[in-house]
Amino acid sequence: MILTTTNSIEGHKITEYKGIVTGISYNSSYNYNGTKMSFKDMFSMKKYYEAYELGLDGIKEEAFQKLKSNAEKLNADAVVGIKIDIETVSSSTVLVVSITGTAVRISPE
Repeated sequence: MILTTTNSIEGHKITEYKGIVTGISYNSSYNYNGTKMSFKDMFSMKKYYEAYELGLDGIKEEAFQKLKSNAEKLNADAVVGIKIDIETVSSSTVLVVSITGTAVRISPE
C-alpha cells in the first residue's frame, strides 16, 4: 500500500476515490513497548527525550497501521493527502496521534 502526503502518485492514475480514512492511537509518551521510564530517569534530559521520542514513534506507527487497515477494508491501493496531528492530553503525559487521508484505487499510467 502506498501512503503519501501528496494528492497524487507519480506514475499512477487515481481511478476511484474510496473515502476518508483515519488511524488514531494514544498512549503515554513515557511508556514504550511496556517499558516505563523510571522516576530517576525523568531527571536525565537525555533519557527523557529518548523515551519521549521512542514513545511517539511507537504511537505514530500504531496509528499508521490502523490507517492502512481501514484503507484495506475499503479495497484501496493507496492513501493520498495524509495529514498527521499530534496532540497532548492536558496535564498528563498522554499523546494522541491522529492520521487522516483519502483512500483511493490506482493504476499505472
